[in-house]
Amino acid sequence: MKTSTDRILTTHVGSLPRPDDLFELMLSRMDGKPVDEKAYAERVRAAVADSVRQQVDAGLDVVNDGEMGKPSFITYASSRLDGLATAEGTRPSPFSNTRETRDFPEYYQSAIAEQVSARRRRALIVCNGPIKYKGHAALKSELDTLKAALAGTGATEAFMPAIAPSNIETTTPNRYYPSDEAYVFAIAEAMREEYKAIVDAGFLLQVDDPFLVTYYIMRPELSIAECRKWGEVRVEALNEALKGIPADRVRFHTCYSVNMGPRVHDMQLKDIVDLILKVNAGAYSFEAANPRHEHEWEDWKRAKVPDDKVLLPGVITQSTVLVEHPELVAQRLERFASVVGRERVIASADCGFASFAGSNEVHPSIVWAKLNAMVEGSRIASAKLWKK
Repeated sequence: MKTSTDRILTTHVGSLPRPDDLFELMLSRMDGKPVDEKAYAERVRAAVADSVRQQVDAGLDVVNDGEMGKPSFITYASSRLDGLATAEGTRPSPFSNTRETRDFPEYYQSAIAEQVSARRRRALIVCNGPIKYKGHAALKSELDTLKAALAGTGATEAFMPAIAPSNIETTTPNRYYPSDEAYVFAIAEAMREEYKAIVDAGFLLQVDDPFLVTYYIMRPELSIAECRKWGEVRVEALNEALKGIPADRVRFHTCYSVNMGPRVHDMQLKDIVDLILKVNAGAYSFEAANPRHEHEWEDWKRAKVPDDKVLLPGVITQSTVLVEHPELVAQRLERFASVVGRERVIASADCGFASFAGSNEVHPSIVWAKLNAMVEGSRIASAKLWKK
């Protein structure tokens, strides 16, 4: 994993806005409508090439495929695992009865909140048999597409996101395994094949695990202690999936899965940071730019981050359309440099900007304005930290 040896490097979390025509093709495929698969694959390749080029042109150092070929950062896994199948009924939103919706029902029932998920597909997927990985061909195509898109761009490094076992478990009801623990460890064993293949292909693996901190929001009947107990088991399962993979090839990302909203019930970093640091990763990506979490940079001081770990703080956020000023971005980066040293900080975002295809919370023009502000802020911070 590249570190900020002579300047603060820049990256992002993963998902970027998909072209409208690609999204429409995705919808058709998800609805079972006939689609020219060759033409679809070519459109994905073109979108990935465009996305990588745009990321590099914007000044991002550590780039990815923008998740152009994934309808969602979570649900893509349902097509890569045997034992998961569509069932009758509609998948309820995991956020339909949370601490947030309980206290702010008027907002979450409003048209503003509804537009966020109106175009999501809510097919009910369940586990009805033994979990095994079957996504080898799809994954190879994904990795080959990113390799081809990177050729000649001059990108510093590239990463590929993959979903954490607990997120598949939480969104896909278990109707086969004797316990939730047996289920999540079975998923971990299967997803290990995807994780290892990403690293073997020469990319950094980014494990996306929003539910580690979001579980508390989703389960208003549980205490912090009960959510931590749940999280401890899921971190153990994830580490099983990462066994044998060098920690310095792994980025771990967690976030709160709530973008536009009051967010007064987000779990506090101080209540979960020790579990985050138990994940066998070389770098940790987390929310640090929105008003509910910016103050938590000080909690990283108290967390005693190991000397060989890198922090990827969010210095821009998807939770507002306001474009951060580069000087503010620089201030945020300088704070984290004071915690772990300038070499162990990489500028990033709070979360992805299009975690599911068709996301319309932040317009693409604003997304790129935010990323440009992050790059400029990184330059400002670097000039100060290296006294250029």
